[in-house]
Amino acid sequence: MIRIYRYSEITIDEIFRRDAKETDVSAAVTEILAGVKAGGDAALKRYAEKFDGAAPQMLEAGASERKEAAAQADPGFVEILKEAADHIRAFHEKQKRTGFVMTERAGVVLGQKVIPLDRVGLYVPGGTASYPSTVLMDCIPAKIAGVREVIMTTPAKDGKLNPAVMAAAEVAGVDRVFKIGGAQAIAALAYGTESVPRVDKIVGPGNAFVAEAKKQVFGKVSIDMIAGPSEILVIADRTSDPVAVAADMLAQAEHDRMASAVLVTDCGEFAGNVAEEIERQLERLPRGEIARASIENNGKIILADSIGQAVEIANEIAPEHLEICVDDPFRWLAGVRHAGSIFLGKHAPEALGDYFAGPNHTLPTGGTARFSSPLSVDDFVKKSSFTYYTDEALSREAEKIAKFAMQEGLEGHARSALVRLPEGRA
Repeated sequence: MIRIYRYSEITIDEIFRRDAKETDVSAAVTEILAGVKAGGDAALKRYAEKFDGAAPQMLEAGASERKEAAAQADPGFVEILKEAADHIRAFHEKQKRTGFVMTERAGVVLGQKVIPLDRVGLYVPGGTASYPSTVLMDCIPAKIAGVREVIMTTPAKDGKLNPAVMAAAEVAGVDRVFKIGGAQAIAALAYGTESVPRVDKIVGPGNAFVAEAKKQVFGKVSIDMIAGPSEILVIADRTSDPVAVAADMLAQAEHDRMASAVLVTDCGEFAGNVAEEIERQLERLPRGEIARASIENNGKIILADSIGQAVEIANEIAPEHLEICVDDPFRWLAGVRHAGSIFLGKHAPEALGDYFAGPNHTLPTGGTARFSSPLSVDDFVKKSSFTYYTDEALSREAEKIAKFAMQEGLEGHARSALVRLPEGRA
């Protein structure tokens, strides 16, 4: 059964155990990356045969193959995909930025321009852990940003593309699809091969090999983040429904054995009720074995003195997902400083964010919500500044620039400003 602690009995670092080490796959990933970099398409086909059961004759899925795979998806699910995509698109449209121009000083024009990335690679698992939601969450913001080409890589298990993933690709507007998975797909996107074009940024979740590959190619390309195990912190009081809170915690626990689900409450009776409800629901959860391992290893219930203290605890932890399951959640929203995504009230389960509400589900984990943000349109653009001075404007400031440069011992910098003055050419 999940353990219950008083806040005074446990440290912040012990509430979410984020120091657990997974199997070191760095050497194996380094070998795969080097193999693809040297061997190109041939290496990708060898890895596909080894890991996915079949080597595709053509690495890229053609238009007919894509449509045929998507057509096998459940029509009712496709309609849900379209509605979810509308919600995601509407939310992310609000994130679009434009540049600006400043002309306040005579003879000076300053500004910033916002430039979409040229090409983005989207990695999507395609086996038993397939995530069509990832396609929507990662492709739609890129398209809104104005990315010219979105390339998706996804493994074709035994040569077959996942219908739900392919239906999501059609709905989201993915431009090209390649039938490759694992660290080898990350290598192809980072370095390019005869068939796979090199991208500017790689986004999307994956197993330990994919995460390590993204880490190793970072710098050659940009990446979204190195995601850790999924986590949720639920704040609830005695008025909350223990059945719903337990279900929300188990929704995270069923991700994998490393996931963390924690409840912080100011009511001991409620804590006990949630603990009992977790046990009851575990008995009939299809992924109950995984969820139980998560609950027993990482699950906790913390007794705080008040909901205010619970919010302080949340800020210390900076969870990926934060639920505030109380009657007046907006009372506490202003006090939340560090959380990936915040779910307010008793009728906003975290699953809303995973699939349907609109905000992005690619979130900072492992406490990185202290300094990073959910995936957004901003992740698919870069910014350039520009500067224009007239002769007269530079003349007013050249001496100041030169003095600044000389303070740093850079006489060449100083001369580059002074030489543009009539007396500077002497």
